[in-house]
Amino acid sequence: MAEDDVDEEDWFEQAVSEEPTEQDESAAESPTEQDDSVAETPTEQDESAAETPTEQDDSVAETPTEQDETALDEPAEQDDTAAEPESDWAEAMADLESEAGTPEPESESFETSGEEALDIDVEGGESFGFDVGEEETTEFEEGDYQTVTPRVTVGIEGLDEMIQEGVPERSLLSVIGGAGTGKTTFALQFLQEALASDGKGVFITLEESRDRIYKSAQQKGWDFEGAAAEGSLAVLDLDPVDMANSLTSIRSELPRLVENYGADRLVLDSVSLLEMMYDDQATRRTEIYDFARALKAGGVTTLVTSEAAENTPYASRFGIIEYLTDAVFVLQYVRPEDFQETRMAVEIQKIRDANHSRETKPYEITNEGISVYRDATIF
Repeated sequence: MAEDDVDEEDWFEQAVSEEPTEQDESAAESPTEQDDSVAETPTEQDESAAETPTEQDDSVAETPTEQDETALDEPAEQDDTAAEPESDWAEAMADLESEAGTPEPESESFETSGEEALDIDVEGGESFGFDVGEEETTEFEEGDYQTVTPRVTVGIEGLDEMIQEGVPERSLLSVIGGAGTGKTTFALQFLQEALASDGKGVFITLEESRDRIYKSAQQKGWDFEGAAAEGSLAVLDLDPVDMANSLTSIRSELPRLVENYGADRLVLDSVSLLEMMYDDQATRRTEIYDFARALKAGGVTTLVTSEAAENTPYASRFGIIEYLTDAVFVLQYVRPEDFQETRMAVEIQKIRDANHSRETKPYEITNEGISVYRDATIF
């Protein structure tokens, strides 16, 4: 805003300096006309000389007043125009910054649990449409993939067992799925994992209101509203148009604010709405690429959700985000011909620097969140 003020002052000085110049030129021309009058009619010259200064004085007195009014009105309009696109984002960031205290030291990596997979009895498995005749498990041999990179769990039972040692900390994850496959539930459960370990999280929603997010979490038994009141969770509901218009500001401010807030995890739901704000594909790619880099620069484990493409469940709506993220989870519907009921299945498409199962496993959305049946297969 400081640069705007300087520009307005320069404009005002230029406007004021230009007007007297015109008056000086008028004053310079008047004596010439008066000299001609001296040669012709001295009497008219005296009258003209008496009248001319009066008109000039009136002009000088009136002109700056109009300029002052214009100078007072113009900058105000410019300020309102400049501030309008960033109003929602600035307000949201102000809330986040007010909650941010002294930056905390980096928390230790989440321990990867060795919890046993969810057991499904034969009768229950068959009734759900799973083939449990022969148990199939994803076993990782010791030394399959070892790294010193700190790891974190996603927080979804059955899915974490499909990832050896967990997801590398500070990774950028994406969840791709059609409507109703549980993308938002996946994101809420991902944040709940941090809150349950006394961590902190930030949830940016472009689809739902803050209250709706609180209610959705409450239905799963997660007290997000209480966590927000305690300062361990910040939920920012932004308009996608406002976010697109303020993306340059967001890219520069978000990493710093997230670090100051001390967040362990960040969620954006969903990136598809942000992508839709750009008509040009080249511009869309550039903006989303820069935004993904800003998310990684935040230094926290981040998850973004994305709508699936219309012609395939394995790609995002615009086919961009899966190439920019470190891990891709695909949620999809499975509609075999002999099933009377649609099933849902999850697949890990990729995780950089991690060994993981490439099997497609069924899952359910229950009152406690998403549960993946790791020992079952879809037939």
